[in-house]
Amino acid sequence: MKIEHVGIAVKDLDTAVKTYGKLLNTPCYKREVVESEKVTTAFFRVGSTKVELLSAAGSGSAIEKFLEKRGEGIHHIAFEVDDIEKELTRLADDGFSLIDEKPRKGADNKWIAFVHPKDNHGVLIELCQSTG
Repeated sequence: MKIEHVGIAVKDLDTAVKTYGKLLNTPCYKREVVESEKVTTAFFRVGSTKVELLSAAGSGSAIEKFLEKRGEGIHHIAFEVDDIEKELTRLADDGFSLIDEKPRKGADNKWIAFVHPKDNHGVLIELCQSTG
């Protein structure tokens, strides 16, 4: 596995895109709305990994709840895996609490699944695998 991206929850995506564009000295290369998650994303390439900005795209989204509870900041760390279903089985067998028992379609042409932060010292972990 490798770190595929770090997800950062933000209140105002346009403002955050400007900030991170300056900070990282690189333009946002992709914006995407993931209707099923009620989230709007913006991606930046940073070496061999990415930064994903996430903002709520509708009421009741997980990002909206996160922002209300914790404010802006790191939402998750995503690890790229070769076989997401195999990794989910391995983690479940090792006693990790899975938020997603089956992968689902996420942003940036990825299958995604989340591992509950209670088993990861408070860090939400995302597994992702390319759909291609």
